[in-house]
Amino acid sequence: MDLAGAERTWKSDGFVILPGFLPAAELTSAVQELNLLFPSADEFHDGTDPRRERFLGDEFAGIDTFPFASTEISLLAVHHRILALAAALLEDDDVHLYGAEAWAKYTGACDYDQDLHRDYLNHTVLVPSTTPGCQQVEMFVFLNDVPDDLGPPHLVSREHTADLPAVPNWLLRPGQGGAGRFVAQADPELYAAEVSGAGPAGTVIAFEPGTFHRGTQLTAPRGARYSMHLGFRPSSLQWGHRVGWAVKSYTSEWVDFVGRATPRQLQALGFPPPGHRYWTPETLAGMALRYPNLDLSPWSPTLSRPAG
Repeated sequence: MDLAGAERTWKSDGFVILPGFLPAAELTSAVQELNLLFPSADEFHDGTDPRRERFLGDEFAGIDTFPFASTEISLLAVHHRILALAAALLEDDDVHLYGAEAWAKYTGACDYDQDLHRDYLNHTVLVPSTTPGCQQVEMFVFLNDVPDDLGPPHLVSREHTADLPAVPNWLLRPGQGGAGRFVAQADPELYAAEVSGAGPAGTVIAFEPGTFHRGTQLTAPRGARYSMHLGFRPSSLQWGHRVGWAVKSYTSEWVDFVGRATPRQLQALGFPPPGHRYWTPETLAGMALRYPNLDLSPWSPTLSRPAG
């Protein structure tokens, strides 16, 4: 992993495209469980999966949220390479996963072609910052090959957008209509400056919530695209958020994930690290009841010195 090179590109452009960043062999177990979330391409296009109707007419209807029905896909969201990339780009080893979605798209299901926009409106209560320690990073993770005819995201370098104000947020193509203070017509040169994020399975596209980008149409016959959309922030950055994990933490999917995750993966979801003063005989006893399959030895005070 050339994390230093990725960091330089992310800082200069506002995004970095890393083809095949997750090796194919490390995707296999997650990809094999995609059927727990979504129809296959053939099942969708042949109409043999009753879940098909869900995906029709709404580009966001194909989203499942973490924790997923597949524990393997949940674990992939905090894969060690993903966490290392987030830590390098945010310049902080203690990163928090503040949003995770798995997303299926199918050719012909609906119109996936978007206008250029930034994501910050639903990723932070403030506005994006380029100050170290005050940044967030989003990632698209491809679970199958995504060539140009399977709707890869397009992104625009900060080189072309650095002087644009925080509002408006959506920049429409000529001829597109829209209303409200967050919507305006784009300079056509912005669309001409787009970069395609097409890449093989395992590709990771890391970008800032302040980076202009858009989804594109799927045109491949009988096509399907499977991906994840992740959001990370430094754990100390309190103004960037999308969901709260506690509301999901009593589900069987969450308990299954916790039972198989590493301490570092769980720290990315808000668990205090080993050595933190939270870990006492009282809390360890309670955690043993809440998560019967979790090996608590890494957090045991008898095995790690209290912090501070």
